[in-house]
Amino acid sequence: MSRRVVRQSKFRHVFGQAAKADQAYEDIRVSKVTWDSSFCAVNPKFLAIIVEAGGGGAFIVLPLAKTGRVDKNYPLVTGHTAPVLDIDWCPHNDNVIASASDDTTIMVWQIPDYTPVRNITEPIITLEGHSKRVGILSWHPTARNVLLSAGGDNVIIVWNVGTGEVLLSLDDMHPDVIHSVCWNTNGSLLATTCKDKTLRIIDPRKGQVVAERFAAHEGMRPMRAVFTRQGHIFTTGFTRMSQRELGLWDPNNFEEPVALQEMDTSNGVLLPFYDPDSSIVYLCGKGDSSIRYFEITEEPPFVHYLNTFSSKEPQRGMGFMPKRGLDVSKCEIARFYKLHERKCEPIVMTVPRKSDLFQDDLYPDTPGPEPALEAEEWLSGQDADPVLISLRDGYVPPKHRELRVTKRNILDVRPPSGPRRSQSASDAPLSQHTLETLLEEIKALREQVQAQEQRITSLENMLCELVDGTD
Repeated sequence: MSRRVVRQSKFRHVFGQAAKADQAYEDIRVSKVTWDSSFCAVNPKFLAIIVEAGGGGAFIVLPLAKTGRVDKNYPLVTGHTAPVLDIDWCPHNDNVIASASDDTTIMVWQIPDYTPVRNITEPIITLEGHSKRVGILSWHPTARNVLLSAGGDNVIIVWNVGTGEVLLSLDDMHPDVIHSVCWNTNGSLLATTCKDKTLRIIDPRKGQVVAERFAAHEGMRPMRAVFTRQGHIFTTGFTRMSQRELGLWDPNNFEEPVALQEMDTSNGVLLPFYDPDSSIVYLCGKGDSSIRYFEITEEPPFVHYLNTFSSKEPQRGMGFMPKRGLDVSKCEIARFYKLHERKCEPIVMTVPRKSDLFQDDLYPDTPGPEPALEAEEWLSGQDADPVLISLRDGYVPPKHRELRVTKRNILDVRPPSGPRRSQSASDAPLSQHTLETLLEEIKALREQVQAQEQRITSLENMLCELVDGTD
């Protein structure tokens, strides 16, 4: 009798656990817009969620530590005139987030470390170039201030956020609605999926489709694609019979899939969240109440089912924490932020280990917050892998890094080299609006301090009266 050999993997026993009730974020009116984005973005400092907003589009930004019930008057980020469809944190500055909207614009926002007193209404910059709704955003993984957007006009634009300039416009590659766009590890290629059922690999700087595969999944429902660290493409889609399906493809040989697996029958588009450090892909379907996860390896069948995290409530969206935001002391290898109708619930994925020591094999060096290239260097043809950091001592997010705006509006988060120069006439002064905003903020904070001081004085008087009464 032959014995079944169990595949060796340190990730076979990964398990998911929902956070305790007091660690959730309650009373958030999550957006009801019909759109297949994740509606949630998270980094080591902040949680951002697209919310319901009358007469425009808005999202809320909460410090990660601000768990519990969220005050109904908590300030929002409001500036769009139609619903917000996608949000994405800058990978190189934890205080900068971009939002895309049905109003055809992209806005880039600076989020302060303190809780603002009123709504944030003024973006650092507004990017206008699409003629229809903008539904997809993705920052370049290694170049500073490079942001990609894809719109209902079937156009992909790559922006230099620092200057507001269009670096590249890919406007004749997709004959129909673009469903997803993903950069590869060093940002030299894009993988896109489209309503025409074609999976494309694009070199954006050459403006060329370098490989394509028609009907990677034969169904008409939207497809999603992400690059793996080996340079393969992982896809989710539907069969002709509306079965959900996942696939793994080698762009050098698109004729046959490396792997193709049918899953289940459901309408929800499967959003893939890929972790290159562990080569695990997590599949979250909108409207599902589970997260399925698979390990991608070099051995057949190449995509190995690991487990399913199940819960009772369906998910409206999902945020995925970058590796540097995880708790390495608890062997966390992923953390999700699951959106319900009125709350956001963290879900932690853990590898059980007996030792409390740092687990080198679970935490290889991972992309840090420093960009490897400037926008101009990338545009000129240079490529660079992400600048990696060790998580051995945990990761502490840097303090608020202001995006200094000069007259070319360059967002520079790197300290200038050489001696610090004094403000010259050529440096653009702070705008009048910014000064007024700061003065208002200071005035409001002073009023709060005065109110607190008055309260303290009142309490001290009451205490004195009580003491006098007992003598």
